[in-house]
Amino acid sequence: MNEMNQNTQVLLIYGILILLVVPSVVVSECTCDESKEVQDKGKSLKLKIAAIISILIASTIGVCIPFLGKLIPAISPEKDIFLLIKAFAAGVILATGFIHVLPDAFENLTSPCLHDHPWGDFPFTGFVAMCTSMGTLMVDAYATAYFQKSHFQEAQVETSTDTEKDLHLHETHAHAHGFVPSKSSELLRHRVISQVLELGIVVHSIVIGITLGASMSSETIRPLVAALTFHQFFEGIGLGSCITQAKFRRLSVIIMGLFFSLTTPIGIAIGIGISNVYDDNSSTALIVEGVFNAASAGILIYMALVDLLAADFMNPRTQKSGKLQIGANISLLLGAGLMTLIAKWA
Repeated sequence: MNEMNQNTQVLLIYGILILLVVPSVVVSECTCDESKEVQDKGKSLKLKIAAIISILIASTIGVCIPFLGKLIPAISPEKDIFLLIKAFAAGVILATGFIHVLPDAFENLTSPCLHDHPWGDFPFTGFVAMCTSMGTLMVDAYATAYFQKSHFQEAQVETSTDTEKDLHLHETHAHAHGFVPSKSSELLRHRVISQVLELGIVVHSIVIGITLGASMSSETIRPLVAALTFHQFFEGIGLGSCITQAKFRRLSVIIMGLFFSLTTPIGIAIGIGISNVYDDNSSTALIVEGVFNAASAGILIYMALVDLLAADFMNPRTQKSGKLQIGANISLLLGAGLMTLIAKWA
């Protein structure tokens, strides 16, 4: 029941984000005529449809790969290869935040199309990213503490019927009771991590989807289609790895997977629908995109460094194996390197 309530809350948050972003972008007014793109509506529409299909397929495949551990034991969460895959995916997410999302936010919020006051007086991009990182830490900590407390109260209710057992059984149960919450706490933490990470990814996916869908230039869209396809594929692996460790029920896994897979295609479709009234150089569009990109970057960078990399690289399992440490470092560098290379086209 608690899990269903959590998913309902997450769905509500995602819905609110879409409702906040879309109206703000639609009402954008033209304030700066800098765009010199060659518009080709017919050709660009075909590329957008191709982008929806390719990104949907790549996202679905990427987020499903970590779940193959049930069919292929070699890549199950208990195996070293899973940790290497997760390190690779964490590198992808880290590079996404630093190389793809944060520079876009800086570009938006320092655009000459915005007024010098207040946008030229203060580094709003870094401020928003910093605040979001700290906010993510607080949400991470409070959510974990809340679910641990809820689980502990449930465990107390379940064990209250055993009070009439003899002393030996009571002591045995007490030891077991001390062990179970530790395992449950770890599971709850993975669940919080996966949901917060998906929130950060979804925010960026909405923005980039609307931006691509609203563009009228085939020259701009063409390289983005291939770059975003790989981008979503690798991000899907990272998110899928976290969802796998969270051990959600099947319905919850399907819902989270669908949200990730559909967000960018839906964003593109929305962008297509508002392309006639959308101006990416308007002050409203630049501010909305910049703030949401900065917020997304803060979430992704925090999650990659703290919840994914630090948690795995500092645990005893990794620390005791030199070979595993080297492999994890190489995987991290490969993931970050590939995502950094994709920035050449996206």
